[in-house]
Amino acid sequence: MTPKTMTMVEAINKALHDAMEADPKVLVLGEEVGDKEGGGVMGVTAGLSTKFGTDRVKSTPITEQAIIGAAIGASIGGYRPVAEIMLMNFIAVPMDMIVNHAAKLRFMSGGQTSVPIVIRTMTGTGFQTGGQHSDYLEAWFAHTAGIKVVAPSCPDDGYGLMRSAIEDNDPVLFIENLPTYWNPGPVSGQHVPIGKARIAREGTDVTIVAHSLMVHRAAAAAEELAKEGISVEIIDLRTISPWDKEGVLASCAKTGRALVVHEAVRQFGIGAEIASTIGDELWGTMKAPVKRLGGAFSAVPFSKPLEDAFAPQPADIAATVKLLMG
Repeated sequence: MTPKTMTMVEAINKALHDAMEADPKVLVLGEEVGDKEGGGVMGVTAGLSTKFGTDRVKSTPITEQAIIGAAIGASIGGYRPVAEIMLMNFIAVPMDMIVNHAAKLRFMSGGQTSVPIVIRTMTGTGFQTGGQHSDYLEAWFAHTAGIKVVAPSCPDDGYGLMRSAIEDNDPVLFIENLPTYWNPGPVSGQHVPIGKARIAREGTDVTIVAHSLMVHRAAAAAEELAKEGISVEIIDLRTISPWDKEGVLASCAKTGRALVVHEAVRQFGIGAEIASTIGDELWGTMKAPVKRLGGAFSAVPFSKPLEDAFAPQPADIAATVKLLMG
């Protein structure tokens, strides 16, 4: 596939289309995913039910437990369902089935039963969708053995990670960011391996580790810092669990300074795990303590000024990098 410019919505749609075309066992289910209902609330599944039929693209009632329960059952029966939970906050409803069944059945069966499901979900601040629709909850699932967690920041990774997630024999939580849905970018059509980060920007003075929207905000901060002679390397995790420890440590060993940024609440977030690992593995070689930035310890505010204050902005990232530089 020759690289083609697509938005994130188009890239994920293309990945679903190509996976369904390649494997008749790939199914899509969720609220409003069929073309009769609009092809998904953001159009990610548009055209799929027309092409592959409503037996393979199933619009469900508004019941997250039924969506995940049906997906788990179908996966045990030999299918590869892609189940959409429209917004990440709603994933709390089927939480028991995800962490006690999907994530554990391979272990509980001694490796005899696989649960190859992909759970697509969307979240992110910036559109004033309120405290019950905007949370990043990746740490809940990164803390659970048996489920993989991915979060693309660009269309190419949206396509490549979705293809890999569908072909994975374990459950994968696929987190899509609302503000990046319409950002265009080249899509190569290649699979992206789960568990491998990418260097989004090369630099020599400090490493910023981020995922999803925070990769873009780190890039904006890096542009401003470059005007002051500070060279920033940005590591896009792409996969949160399992995270690319080797890739992150290699970058931090090179620069000697590290900042971990995520939109999720800072307390007990994935940044703590990554920062602790950097501190343990590179003890005595880092030039400054590892820093973390995250969301405020609060529900996401509805009003625009407070919502902007909740999540790390480019100015916050730049200010923290300057602290690291002394």
